[in-house]
Amino acid sequence: MAFKWDVVYGGKTPPPGEVVRPGERLSWPRTIGLGAQHVVAMFGATFVFPLVMGLDPNLAIMMSGVATILFLLITQDRVPSYLGTSASFVGAVFAIRAAQDSDSVVTGAILVAGVILAAVGIAINFLGIRVIHTVFPPVVTGAVVMLIGFGLAFVVADVYWQQDRWVAMITMFALFLMTVLLRGFLSRIAILLALVFGFVLSWVLDKAAGDITSFNPGIGKVDTHARVNFDSVQNASWIGFPDLTGPDFKFSAIVLVLPAIIALIAENTGHVKAVGAMTKTDLDPMIGRAIFADGVGTVVSTSVGGSPTTTYAENIGVMAATRIYSTAAYYVAGIVAILFGLSPKFGALIAATPGGVLGGITVVLYGMIGLLGAKIWVENQVDFSNPINLVPIGAGIILAVGPVGHRITNDFTLEGIALGTVVLLVGYHLMRVIAPSYMRDALNKPAGYGDGTTMAVGHAGAHAASGGEIGFDEGAAGTPPTAHTSHRRDPDERESTH
Repeated sequence: MAFKWDVVYGGKTPPPGEVVRPGERLSWPRTIGLGAQHVVAMFGATFVFPLVMGLDPNLAIMMSGVATILFLLITQDRVPSYLGTSASFVGAVFAIRAAQDSDSVVTGAILVAGVILAAVGIAINFLGIRVIHTVFPPVVTGAVVMLIGFGLAFVVADVYWQQDRWVAMITMFALFLMTVLLRGFLSRIAILLALVFGFVLSWVLDKAAGDITSFNPGIGKVDTHARVNFDSVQNASWIGFPDLTGPDFKFSAIVLVLPAIIALIAENTGHVKAVGAMTKTDLDPMIGRAIFADGVGTVVSTSVGGSPTTTYAENIGVMAATRIYSTAAYYVAGIVAILFGLSPKFGALIAATPGGVLGGITVVLYGMIGLLGAKIWVENQVDFSNPINLVPIGAGIILAVGPVGHRITNDFTLEGIALGTVVLLVGYHLMRVIAPSYMRDALNKPAGYGDGTTMAVGHAGAHAASGGEIGFDEGAAGTPPTAHTSHRRDPDERESTH
């Protein structure tokens, strides 16, 4: 039952080895403190991503609180999670703004993605989790997550880094050091601490070295200006409601954000499974409901000009560290976030973050997102010696990282992340249909694509041909293995080196 939790351990911190489950809580003072801790954990990424998407970070913070409370209600308080700003839409938003710099068009496109995500959640709830693995196997979800992260490299290079190269570099290394030198909870908010460090560094440099001559995104060219400008902070009121923006729907923009849906499905699925493992509870039946709730949160947030939402690994990390999974703490976190959003001065301070600082932060964040895709591959033992996996995935990632544009009509172009996602998704399923049976069968074998041959990039590695060039395994990619080959290794034998 919502809003009812059993008080455990006398309301005090649980003893070693014990946990506080979702339907339980500690004393209210401790629960409020833990809720505030969850706000700090989500804070860095939740306001950084609206900044880089050109949306109101204050409104994003407030709507993340609203979305979190909706998520808890929809999942019947069984899945403790915080819904912060999703990074998966950043690349698409840049592409949309390049064509039409409009908050309404951006949020309208993401709202439609939220509706589709909610519909997917409903379908999964009725059809079961297997539908995800059929349409979006690990090789595809990992690739989409990877191209979303690495496909944003141009944003760092073209937008943020050039605003203040040295502050970006120093902030990046400060984040490196904080991540490994800080302990416990402080290490989990290293992104926020590094951002504060970069902010203060920029202010000190303004006072000590004067203005900087660099690219100014406000006017779109190089000029001399201060790194930190507090004019908007001084003019903002302490208490007030953030400005709301209604959505505007453009088909060309909607198509660009659709790849992010795959990433959100993967994120929600992974996070629910992680919480289930930590609480030793089978939460798989809740995956569809969780995805639906995230879709609803995104729809509600973007309907007023806010940011897209997703479940946050940062807060799952806090639960792992504290062993407290109480959903009561997340209700507190949602309320605290809403109160933060009601201070325009606070939002103006966030919006004043220098571009160089964001350069140092985003280069790490985008890289981490990309490597999460590789993590999905590793955990699911994806076999890239099989052409069905190797060829379309490799092509899709390069198209995204380019970013490569492909004009469909005079008014519509698929570019970067959107183009890469379409190519790898369609290409993968097309190759599964037309490939020889032994290739398809190898996708489900523990030994992988040991029989047959492919380009020398997979587990067999690159090896020198007679002329010193990169050679191929015996035969051709489309040639089935033959039984008479005397030197063929056992199909179950794995390569010891890669």
